[in-house]
Amino acid sequence: MTALSNLPELTVSELSHQLKRTVEDAFSLVKVRGEITGFKRAASGHLYLALKDDDALIDAVCWKGTAMRLQAKPQDGLEVVCTGKLTTYPGRSKYQLVIDSMELAGLGALMAMLEQRRQKLMAEGLFAAERKRPLPFLPRVIGVVTSPTGAVIRDILHRLRDRFPRHVLVWPVLVQGEGAAEQVAAAIAGFNAIAPGGTVPRPDLLIVARGGGSLEDLMAFNEEVVVRAAAASAIPLISAVGHETDTTLIDFAADRRAPTPTAAAEMAVPVRLDLAERLDALGGRLDRAALRLAGERREKVASLARGLRGPRELLMLARQRTDELTDRLPRALQALVTERQGRLARATGGLRPQVLARELTVLGERLAAQWGRADRAARQHLARHRDDLAGRARLLESLSYRGVLARGYAVVHGPDQALTSAGAATPGMAVSIEFHDGRREAVIAGSAAAAPARRPRKSGPPDDQGSLL
Repeated sequence: MTALSNLPELTVSELSHQLKRTVEDAFSLVKVRGEITGFKRAASGHLYLALKDDDALIDAVCWKGTAMRLQAKPQDGLEVVCTGKLTTYPGRSKYQLVIDSMELAGLGALMAMLEQRRQKLMAEGLFAAERKRPLPFLPRVIGVVTSPTGAVIRDILHRLRDRFPRHVLVWPVLVQGEGAAEQVAAAIAGFNAIAPGGTVPRPDLLIVARGGGSLEDLMAFNEEVVVRAAAASAIPLISAVGHETDTTLIDFAADRRAPTPTAAAEMAVPVRLDLAERLDALGGRLDRAALRLAGERREKVASLARGLRGPRELLMLARQRTDELTDRLPRALQALVTERQGRLARATGGLRPQVLARELTVLGERLAAQWGRADRAARQHLARHRDDLAGRARLLESLSYRGVLARGYAVVHGPDQALTSAGAATPGMAVSIEFHDGRREAVIAGSAAAAPARRPRKSGPPDDQGSLL
């Protein structure tokens, strides 16, 4: 009874504070492994959650300032290792862990979280193949999102300079650690926000690049904010994060994935020397095709020209036909009048002489009128034909090579055809030289040696000779 009477009397608050000090002193720094459950983020920015295993559960809190620096993003079902201190909450007679740091509990847990996130984003259609856009063949401006001090940007610039130099804009960002994911997402959105035609050129292609590292080092490129920014980019985007064996979630949202940053530069531009060689080859093919087409057309025109009659011959035939028609017309009219008179005589055989004389007079007058109209029509018809023939004759004269001969040129005719080259004229050959006013016979003298090279001609016509054009 005496012992009981000697116990100090404590209030509830005093006992709670003593328990708080005892717990905090005994567990000032602990590391606890467990699965997150009941996670929620308060409007104040503080995080509230519980850690559990198969047999127990402990509440935990992470204050706003610490929550912004956490390496792992907490979510229900994620196994983590938390470091902090144990304290009590007197208001509810509970103890809880105040978290100072949090990291994933092993690679398996991290991979499980990434797979769950990948499935979620894939279900939203962010990785669909139909969303992928083709890369520009030769971008004018390339935007690069990476660290400005690492070897990655030097490798990209070196490869672009070797293949096909382009204008490069670098948006410097952190590539790991706190705030890296937000900076990468902001850089992608910032490049897309550049207006075309402004002071700063808008990129035609984006490259998001980082060197190799552990899975934890590459976590910034697995964050949802980065994946969604890549999927929302209106500019085609190449993901070049890590080495060839590394895979991050941004690779699935990008339009193309490059195994290395150097490979991304090779995807971005072609080889300039290869393009130059290809253009030279295509230019040569075009020249040969043009020459071949011109030769074929020249041969076709020459073939058609050989089948054409000379302009004088055409005029002579037309004039002969005109003369023939002119001669036949009076005879035809006279034959028609004679035939009509005979019919009239037979029809009026029984008429009285007075009536017959009168009818003949009338008929004669009508025949005279018809003869006059026929004569005028014939003359008009012949005049139209003469005008038409005269026009055709002028056209033929303008197209005739004889107009060229009148300017001082001549045509050399061989035994069978006109000679168009010096090689076709052999020594001793009898030729006919046609001038504009006649022909002269000649014989080719000299040997078959090659003709001397001609001096370059002036671009304009000689002073004493007109221009063919």
